[in-house]
Amino acid sequence: MFDTSARLHYSSEDAKCRASIGKDRMKIIPASDSSILVQFGDRIATEIQDRVLALFHAWRELDDPRIRNLHPGYASLLVDFDPLAVSHQEVTALIESLASNTAAGAVDDSTHVTIPVCYDAEFGPDLADVAEHTGLAPDEVVRMHSGATYRVCFLGFTGGFAYLGGMPEALHTPRLSTPRRVVAAGSVGIAGGQTGIYPAETPGGWRLIGRTPVRMFDSQAQRPTRVQAGDIVRFDPIDRAEFERLRRMQG
Repeated sequence: MFDTSARLHYSSEDAKCRASIGKDRMKIIPASDSSILVQFGDRIATEIQDRVLALFHAWRELDDPRIRNLHPGYASLLVDFDPLAVSHQEVTALIESLASNTAAGAVDDSTHVTIPVCYDAEFGPDLADVAEHTGLAPDEVVRMHSGATYRVCFLGFTGGFAYLGGMPEALHTPRLSTPRRVVAAGSVGIAGGQTGIYPAETPGGWRLIGRTPVRMFDSQAQRPTRVQAGDIVRFDPIDRAEFERLRRMQG
């Protein structure tokens, strides 16, 4: 639900103006002279994420050349637009129209993606810690992690890093108190109720439980990221021999 009577009147001197509604209702907030933040709440919840992705997919379906980029989050969507081609008021009107005509989940161009993961101890140095924290055997951690169906909530942190929602609550484990200086590309980690894949070698504080040989980000490819916001992801456990075979195929 949202309040169609709340209208945005933006000026660069008053970035605090907003179309604002109550708890867990849509808020339209000017973020800069060329962007608007659409908020659906202040918590991580499936029903809120459904609304974020519904609006995200509706914008993509619209394919408006005046919109430069869309950045979904757990409970918000940042709309980046060309201020020389469209005004804040016009974008606000479009947001309200799309939201009023789009039910959560009604517009969906998501892709189902299977990611092979090797959960060997070498690739999962924190698997034993996750098992100890959760009270599960390491094999059960692997079974539950690879048996769940995940949704890409958004991409962030670094190019192609997908924040995946849908991890079983039994696997929730806090991130490391001290981040590693180097995490290998393809590492699969857990942080709180999230799981994700490091697309490149970076520092990181997530608990590492496995690694995929699949390249998750390629800046030279037509579609640089293997997954997009809203995509459905499953993990397929593989052994070390299959990992090496698939890695050789990547080149």
